This record gives sequence, structure tokens and C-alpha cells, in this order.
Amino acid sequence: MYSFSRYKRQYRANLRLALPIVLTQVGQILTQVADNLMVGRYGGGDPTPLAAVSFGGSVFFILFIAAIGIALGMTPLVGEHFARGEQRQAAGLLQNGILFYTLLGFIMAGLQYAVIPLMYHLRQPLEVVEMAIPYYRMLVFSMPFVMLFFAFKQFLEGVGNTKVEMVVTILANAANIGFNALFIYGKLGCPEMGAEGAGLGTLLSRVLATVLIVGYFCHRKEYRRYLDGFSLGVLSAAVVRRLTHMGLPIALQMFLESSAFVGTGIMMGWFGTVAMSANQIAITLGNCAFMIVMSIGAATTIRVSHSYGVRDIGQLTLAARASYHLVLAWNALAALVFITLRHLIPTFFTSNAEVVATTSTLLVFAALYQLSDGIQNVSVGILRGIQDVKIIMPIALVSYWLLNLPVGYLLGFTLGMGPSGLYLGFAVGLSTAAVLLIARIRHSVGKLRAAN
Repeated sequence: MYSFSRYKRQYRANLRLALPIVLTQVGQILTQVADNLMVGRYGGGDPTPLAAVSFGGSVFFILFIAAIGIALGMTPLVGEHFARGEQRQAAGLLQNGILFYTLLGFIMAGLQYAVIPLMYHLRQPLEVVEMAIPYYRMLVFSMPFVMLFFAFKQFLEGVGNTKVEMVVTILANAANIGFNALFIYGKLGCPEMGAEGAGLGTLLSRVLATVLIVGYFCHRKEYRRYLDGFSLGVLSAAVVRRLTHMGLPIALQMFLESSAFVGTGIMMGWFGTVAMSANQIAITLGNCAFMIVMSIGAATTIRVSHSYGVRDIGQLTLAARASYHLVLAWNALAALVFITLRHLIPTFFTSNAEVVATTSTLLVFAALYQLSDGIQNVSVGILRGIQDVKIIMPIALVSYWLLNLPVGYLLGFTLGMGPSGLYLGFAVGLSTAAVLLIARIRHSVGKLRAAN
């Protein structure tokens, strides 16, 4: 039976780690919202610029999130060694991560650049594609900086420091808004670049974030010691294999999940620019809720990995349950806001009456999958913490590619529900993932408890 006093300390511990990540994610979301507001206002009654940012960002996001997923594998590994006081092993993970992830950033950028000709063959309006490509190029150029940033960010999360990334990200995001004002509208003598200017602002802000976090790390003695002896010679095939073994299943799960959202976004383009713009607004708002969920999931991984490192299964279980409580409360609130303010919120992004009406409908359907989305994300965080990550890829394959996308297409096109049908596909996929992941956690934690 539930008892608040039993979980009070767990809530406090989880939130202490999650709150800086929440503020980090809020900063990122506010930047995304600002991008869309500024680009949407730049277009006025013309939905093309906002649709271009939506399309370019969606195509970029597929490989971007896969690369980020590989980097996330560092956190539970560092967390386990940190809990045991094994500094040398943690340092090896960081130094190899710096080299491996940065190289991966260049490889991903090359692959993303090669995708540009294919963007003309995704059945999107030609004017949207033409405007999206310059914006997309700017995002591609940022990939090596993103991956270097995440090498330091994930290490700091592994040792339980989530405050630095918060400060760095908020500063970089504030700069991004300033860059947008300069380059979207052509202020202070800068060229008026429209949607491409939003991409340039993102590139510059990501370079700034990387410089700030590396500078902090080198400045602080307690972290600088983890870089002792750093050179290209420290690259170890065995350590890279550990990072890949942990990160690749996470990357594949994130790729499969994000590709369902991207695939849905592409299918939205088949309905025209109004549906694309409405989807961009609804997805941006959905990300506002989801990034809070991601923060709780990241805090869950940290706490679970520390408990796993010292094999304290009782503490591990309480921390995991507390995260479920927190995320369910948050997503219930988000769903309520989406429904009650569905007619008001879209008007902040656009003056186009058709886009406002379509977005209002999509927000109702977005509310339907909020609870499932929260549960599945925290569940993945728990499995990362106990280093049981191989199973999450097949679960994602079934949930997102075999159910989400086909069901969305069936409802949206075959049965004629339109954009709303595509969003119902999300509800089916995310609910399936939530159920299967919980079943796996019960099995895995039961084995850990029996082994203790």
C-alpha cells in the first residue's frame, strides 16, 4: 500500500538530480519554442517557413538522436565505477568517450549531409524542401560539437553532477535566441536569413555550449584529474566496445522511437503545409512535456546505477518506484493543460486559422499518450541503470515500427481520420512499449534480488 512517508526521501533524492536536468531541458524547449515562434512570426500568414523548419529538423533528428543514444551509454557505466570509488576506470571511459564520440559526430555529419538529395523524394511540397535544406545544413555542421559536449555531459551525470549542464545549456540557449534575432530578421547589420538563420543560431549556440563545458571541466581540479594522461594513445578497443555495447541498444531504441515521430511528421506532409505546421506546434508542445519526463528518466538512471553498483536492490526498487510516481503526476498535468488550452496555445505560434484549428485537434490526441510516454521513458531509464539494455531494441521495434507507424497510416489514410489518426498511432505504440518494458523490469529486478 502506498505511503508518502516511505517515498518522501526518494522523491527528494530523485528531484535533487532531476531538477537541474529539468531546467536544462526547459531551456532547450524554450529555445525550440522560441525558434518556432520567431520563424512562425517571420512567415506571418505563410506557413512555409515553419513547415520548412519542421521538415528539416525532423530529417536531422533521426541520426542525431541515434548518436545521442550511443553517448547515453556512458552514464550507467561511469555511475557504477563512481559508486565503487574506481577513478581509473571512470577516467578511461571519459577519455575514450571524448575521442570516440567526437569521431562519431563527424561520421554522422557526413551521413546526414549525404541525405540531402533524398529530401526531394519524401513527397513534401517543393517550396518547403528548398527552404528546409539550408536550415538542415546548419544543423548538420553542429554534430561534432554536439557529440563532444555529450561526452562531458554524460560523464558528469554519471558522477551525479547535473548542475553544470544546466548552467551551460541555459547560457547557450539564451545565446541561441539572440543569434536567432540577428540572423532570422537581419538585425544589427546581419543578413536576413529567415529559416536558415534559425539553423545558424543553433550551430553557434552548440559551439558555445561545448566551449563552456570543456572549459569548466578543465578549470575544476576534481574533474581535471580524470583527464590525466589524455592523448590519442589512450584509445582502447576494449573500452570503446564497452561504450558501444551499452550505448548501441539505447541508440537503436531511441532511433526506432524517434523515427516513428519523424515518419509521422513526413506523413503529415502528405496532407499539406497546414498539417505540417500544426504537427510542428503540437510536437513542440509535446516535447515540453517529454523533456521533463526525460529529466526524471535520466535522474532514475543515475540513482539506479549507483544502487546497482553497490548491489543495494532495496534502494534501487524504491528509487525506481518514486520515479514512476513523479512522472505519472507530471504527465497527467500535461494532458490536462493540452486539453483545456488547446484553442489558445496555437495562437501564440501562428495567425493562420487553419493551422490553429488543426493544432487544437492534435493536442487532444497528444494528451492521450502522455501517461504511456512517461512510463516507457522511466522504464528505459531503469533498464539503463541496471545495464539490461539489449531487450529495449526489440521492444521498440515491435512498438514503433510494427504497431505505431502502420496503425497511424491505417487510421490516418485508409480509414480517413487524417492527422488525428496518425496521432492515435502514437498512443498504440507508446502504450505497448510501456507494458512490455515494465514486464522486463519485473523479470530483471527479480533476478537481481534472487542473486543477492
